[in-house]
This record gives sequence, C-alpha cells and structure tokens, in this order.
Amino acid sequence: MNNEITHDQLRVTTPNAKGKDEPLGIMSRAEALAKAKEMGGLDLILLNPNSDPPVCKIADYSKYRYNKEKKAKEVKKNSKATEVKEVKMSYKIDVHDYEVRKKNALKFLKQGNRVKCTVTFRGREVQHDKLGFEMLDKLSGEMEEVCVREGRPKREGRNLSAIFTPRPEVVKQVNADRRAEDKAKKKKREERLSRKKDTAEAAAVAALEGAEAASADGSSMGASSMDGKSNDDLLDLDADIESSLDDLFGSDDLTDDLFS
Repeated sequence: MNNEITHDQLRVTTPNAKGKDEPLGIMSRAEALAKAKEMGGLDLILLNPNSDPPVCKIADYSKYRYNKEKKAKEVKKNSKATEVKEVKMSYKIDVHDYEVRKKNALKFLKQGNRVKCTVTFRGREVQHDKLGFEMLDKLSGEMEEVCVREGRPKREGRNLSAIFTPRPEVVKQVNADRRAEDKAKKKKREERLSRKKDTAEAAAVAALEGAEAASADGSSMGASSMDGKSNDDLLDLDADIESSLDDLFGSDDLTDDLFS
C-alpha cells in the first residue's frame, strides 16, 4: 500500500458513485500516488501484483478493509451450504430404518449441505461389501432429484462411503429462502422499533396533555373561589354584621337611628 508498492508501472482503478471499479488507466507509481492524494488523501492499494502491469486501487483503506471483511463474513455465512453431514447404516438395515436414514439425508441436502452416506461392516461382514455398493447405488437413484453422487463409493477401512452433493437448483433455493428469512427478520425488527417509538411518543403526548389539564383545573378552581359567591351569600353576610352590632350596643330607637 502507498509507498510500500515497488512496481514502476501500475494499472489503477477507483470506485465510482455506484461502488463499481472504474479504470483510470496505466500510470507510474508517482502519478498514482499523486492521484490518490489529489482525490482527498486516499490510499493506493495493491490488489494483484502478478498481473502485467500490477493492478492497484485508489480508495480509503479503512473503508476498503471494512467492506472486504464484510464480504468475508457473508461468504462464511453462506459456506454452511458446503458443510458435510453424515448418515450411517448397516448393509443389513431394516426397511423402516433405511427410510429414516434416507429421510435424514434428504433433509440435510435440502438445507444445502453435502451428505456422506456410510455403510458400516463388523468383523466378517466386510466380505459382503458388494451389498454395501448396491445399497449406496439404490440410495443414489432414489435421491437423484435432489442430489448427485460424487464418484463411486470408496472403502475407508471397514466402512464404505459416498458423498452426495445438492443440485444447483436446491442450493439456489436454500440461498433464496435464507435471504427471505433475513429480510423478514429485518422487517420485524424495524416494526418493533417503530412500535416502541410510537408508544414513547404517545406517552409523551399524554403526559403533556395531563399537565395542561391539571393547570387548567387549578386556574378554574381559583376563579370559582373568587367569583363564585352569590348575592344571597352577600345579603347573609350583611345580616350577620347587623346582628353583631345589635348584640354589642343593644337595640333601641337612638341606636337604630345612629347605625341605620
């Protein structure tokens, strides 16, 4: 990268707005480094030193590394399709048990896995390996719609094994189902976050309305306590004052004329 590159002539590319590599042509190392600096202090990354001339890419190294690791994780995630499952059986297996083994093998294949079917022999049973070949041929014929067999069965000590690989259309369907499942999970997660957001907003609005209602009730109670006295209440108050004066000074014509 950058000054660590020792080649004199380089074929240089850079990502465009759509994320695809756009060729800038063949230029010297100095010109490529100057171009990288001119494009905002980006890095000159060596991609393929064995081509003629070597291929370099002008990009932000941190972003380039992040995208590379992201793609590696995706490849690793999808590499489960190449996982090898194993199904074992005896050449003397019962019909029901054989159907169970075949059902398991089909399940693994439809999940996108390769399946290793093994016929086991004990002691002198190994002399009947012909029956083992016949069993694996029978199994291969019954599962041919889903898988193909990788060559002839092989001897491994006292065992006889064959590898079955899911057909391309099966792998394609597995990947499509996996993408649909990931999309459904993402949509469900977004809906859950949206519901939480709506609930939080509704709670905030309810709290604000409650505060406004409480303020309004307090103001109306204060106003009613000041303005709520009727004329009858005022007349009763005057009568009480007059009665108190009568008790204090007595009631005669002179007093009545004085305070009337």
